[in-house]
Amino acid sequence: MDAIFLTILIIALMILILILLTSSIRILREYEVGVIFRLGRYIGNRGPGFVMIIPGIEKMIRVDKRTRTIDVPPQDVITKDNVTVKVNAVLYFRIIDPAKSVIEVENFRYAALQISQTTLRSILGQAELDELLSKREKINSELAEVIDELTDPWGVKVTVVEIKDVEIPQSMQRALAAQAEAERDRRAKVINAEGELQASQKLLEAAQIMSRSPISIQLRYLQTLREIATEQNSTILFPIPMDLISTVIDKLSKK
Repeated sequence: MDAIFLTILIIALMILILILLTSSIRILREYEVGVIFRLGRYIGNRGPGFVMIIPGIEKMIRVDKRTRTIDVPPQDVITKDNVTVKVNAVLYFRIIDPAKSVIEVENFRYAALQISQTTLRSILGQAELDELLSKREKINSELAEVIDELTDPWGVKVTVVEIKDVEIPQSMQRALAAQAEAERDRRAKVINAEGELQASQKLLEAAQIMSRSPISIQLRYLQTLREIATEQNSTILFPIPMDLISTVIDKLSKK
């Protein structure tokens, strides 16, 4: 009887030891860190790899150190020039201090989302619509800098903030399209005027060169006649130089 009781006791102790070992062993991946609390007090970080804790006395919280994203839902923003737009963004962040991310804030992901929303409305409210559309990289950098500064006490590093989409009211879209068309027309007229100016300058230079060499005018005249002859025209007009006509008239008047 005593032998049976002793055998049962040994088996029970072995099962108890196995349960304790199972509950005290933790395996952390390369990108994970364990934040350890002993009787409620923070004592340090452990991992990655094989980690043992004291059951009932120590508690471990896993912290993922990989870069993660937060989608900021569309926010109604009134720009500096009083245009209402809807803007959404994406936030890239990672934890650089696991202990702070657990001790300093209850839910760092939710807190970072709330700060991102308020900062997005605040920063974009200081910019005009044209700046929001044309200077997006500058605004992204400013957003990342401000949000990173606010989340730094939580051990969270914000690496990138990207504005994904800017939704503009239909009336403003039509106004922007009309403005863009007017700008294209203006550029076309300016380019055309610059071309006319350059052409006139070249013609002036050619006229000045020809005036210094009369034979060049005759050569140009013959070249023009040759070009006219190649055309399929039924009638050809031959221009006669005015100096030739004046010479003939003078001779006839003398007779």
